[in-house]
Amino acid sequence: MIQTPEPASGTTSEADIAFRSEVREWLAEALNGQFSHLRGLGGPGREHEAFEERLEWDRALAAAGLTCLGWPKEWGGRDATLAQQVIFHEEYAKADAPSRVSHLGEELLGPTVLAFGTQEQKQRFLPGIRNVTELWCQGYSEPGAGSDLAAVSTSAYLDGDEWSITGQKVWTSLAHLSDWCFVVARTEKGSSRHHGLSYLLVPMKQPGVEVRPIIQLTGTAEFNEVYFDNARTAADLVVGQPGDGWKVAMGTLTFERGISTVGQQIRYARELADLEAVARKNGAIDDAVVADRFDKAWVGLRVLRAHVLRTLESGHDGASVDARTAAGQASVTKLLWANWHRDLGELAMDVLGAPGLIADAEGDDLNAWQRMFLFTRADTIYGGSNEVQRNIISERVLGLPREARP
Repeated sequence: MIQTPEPASGTTSEADIAFRSEVREWLAEALNGQFSHLRGLGGPGREHEAFEERLEWDRALAAAGLTCLGWPKEWGGRDATLAQQVIFHEEYAKADAPSRVSHLGEELLGPTVLAFGTQEQKQRFLPGIRNVTELWCQGYSEPGAGSDLAAVSTSAYLDGDEWSITGQKVWTSLAHLSDWCFVVARTEKGSSRHHGLSYLLVPMKQPGVEVRPIIQLTGTAEFNEVYFDNARTAADLVVGQPGDGWKVAMGTLTFERGISTVGQQIRYARELADLEAVARKNGAIDDAVVADRFDKAWVGLRVLRAHVLRTLESGHDGASVDARTAAGQASVTKLLWANWHRDLGELAMDVLGAPGLIADAEGDDLNAWQRMFLFTRADTIYGGSNEVQRNIISERVLGLPREARP
């Protein structure tokens, strides 16, 4: 029987033991009380599930001091150690707590503002992220610039004391529910590729912003197209210097593939164990090929876990990590989890067999395995496609010749 991996933090300090108890006890009480109906809800392909209730859940976490743990205390965090942050994500995943609605603000934009933002930007935006009163989306991908972020054509120029933004973003997660968007736009006319980009903070609720949901294979619509037509934001809401957006955007991507992936792996382990139970029940596990695929999946999950923990430790051991190494580590992480989860979706369909082709008769809805299979087809595309991650590793890390570009 496949087991959920043991805790990764490997710590026995009294402070960490006490912190684990605090988190575990709070989650147990909350998930057996007011929020018991939220267990396991939300996540990729399922963001429509109980969204408002999950928003209240996030705010309850904030009230308990369990959001933004690694942030400095002066900005509402707890100065939590790496081990304590790992502990939180482990316990959160093991409790089957609902998917967070504030992930993009807390895990991506918040750390980016802390690292690159001005004092005024920190004062303006960090409290709303910490207390989950303002939700964020990410304005990176475009129809002609998916994983190739340097090809963005959305433009912005200073018009008095405001930026004017025009262009289109696509695959924008939860844009229809967000208050703000961090947008990579080209602010230097005639610039190309990595040069002349800026990282702007743009309010979503204004006449110059139109959001159009994209219906996915799952029938849900957590992704969106976003059109900016002379949308406005204040001149001082650029993170970092104008024209320095590439560096800031890459910093955000590093945070995206950071510590929260520890909890992701525990959720993956639960999915693997649940699928094994299905395979044992319907006899699919008796097929030697299927059994071998389960074994390979277990090994792959351990490899992913070891890589992520080693990567996290390398950034917290007092030694600096150069940009080339950081890019390579992040790209390997993305390749490992995306391909592993896509393969799990395919294994699920093979375990279900012919019945897996039939939707639920009541409401013609998808079951959990069907929804996972369909959504995992996107795992190797969003957040940076496999092809782009391999190019980053080959060109920026290994120093191989660059791919021919038009």
